[in-house]
Amino acid sequence: MSKRDYYEILSVSREVSSAELKASYRKLAMKYHPDKNQGDPAAEDKFKEASEAYEVLSDADKRARYDRFGHDGMRGAGGFGAGGMGGFSNVEDILSEMFGSGGAGSPFDSFFGGDKSQHRSRRRASSEAGSDIKIRLALTLEEIAHGVTKTIKLNKFTACSSCSGTGAEAGSGHQSCPHCGGQGEVRQVSRSLFGQFVNITPCQNCEGSGKIIKNKCRPCSGSGRVKEEDEIKVEIPAGVEDGNYLSMRGKGNAGRRGGANGDLIVVMEALEHDLFEREENNIIYRHTISFPDAVLGCEAEIPTLHGKQTIKIEAGTQPGSIIRLSGKGLPRLNQYGKGDQIVLLNVFVPRKISTDEKQKLKVLSQHDNFYPGEKKTNKSGFFEKVKDTFF
Repeated sequence: MSKRDYYEILSVSREVSSAELKASYRKLAMKYHPDKNQGDPAAEDKFKEASEAYEVLSDADKRARYDRFGHDGMRGAGGFGAGGMGGFSNVEDILSEMFGSGGAGSPFDSFFGGDKSQHRSRRRASSEAGSDIKIRLALTLEEIAHGVTKTIKLNKFTACSSCSGTGAEAGSGHQSCPHCGGQGEVRQVSRSLFGQFVNITPCQNCEGSGKIIKNKCRPCSGSGRVKEEDEIKVEIPAGVEDGNYLSMRGKGNAGRRGGANGDLIVVMEALEHDLFEREENNIIYRHTISFPDAVLGCEAEIPTLHGKQTIKIEAGTQPGSIIRLSGKGLPRLNQYGKGDQIVLLNVFVPRKISTDEKQKLKVLSQHDNFYPGEKKTNKSGFFEKVKDTFF
């Protein structure tokens, strides 16, 4: 079977520049890479074909020989066609040459394990950071209005006092891991159609640290931390809302073998109030008055988040009227000023009344001031109005 033209494979002209050649190969390599097309032999063949074409055309001497003699000029040149990879030991070398040193940000980081410096930092790591702890803290409106200090108890990982968090018995220390030779990682070399691949994984024996403990601390079994109950004071500022959270750095679980502590995340949960409703920074209070008080006016004592207060209800107050108490609401979080307390007035209508009360109300109902809308004296029918106008 005859081999396809390298320029045709990469979809470029024979006058293609190095930059254009690289861009075309980058596109094809990303599209047909085996890690993105697992179980697809056709994609693997196209990836290998494109890599072979790029390996030849990216080398000035090989490209000149190919332009003059075609595929016959590649025989014995050490290229893909000869069963090797020319100056490259594997496909990763080709991609590294094309994209740079293979550092962080390379499109093929996910294919070949990412930045090599990340492997080095993982080998150096001898500890493991602790996890965060997330809790919900219930607060009353009074606590939200004034701010509060809460003491909470947590059952969490804390640094082992016997070994000071190292995981080793006093005086025993650490030694180099015999399984990985202190490297913290294990390398497995394999060969495939695309050449030699090196698979690097953290050492399971030392958990990637490169060191093992000679004698483990008994209380913590070598982890450097134990489960204990801890009391933590949480300062809650005034004006928080439901769902706001406070992050307390280093108050979470202790890390393994001296690793950094996690954080404590406290999520605020506002409890429902028996008397008040919250609307942002305003407080709504519903107050019911009698019908006589609505007609005649009165004074009433009502609760607020800051103590009781007397309000004046004007004569003739209608159901649904509001009285606004400025600054009696909730503080604005991390800002100056407070919201208001809104008193929503309702008029009580009795369901049961005595015979005497009924008679009195019937008398009152005959008066114009107790009739809604126009006065009774003006309530004539349509035909009466027509008669008065034309006759």
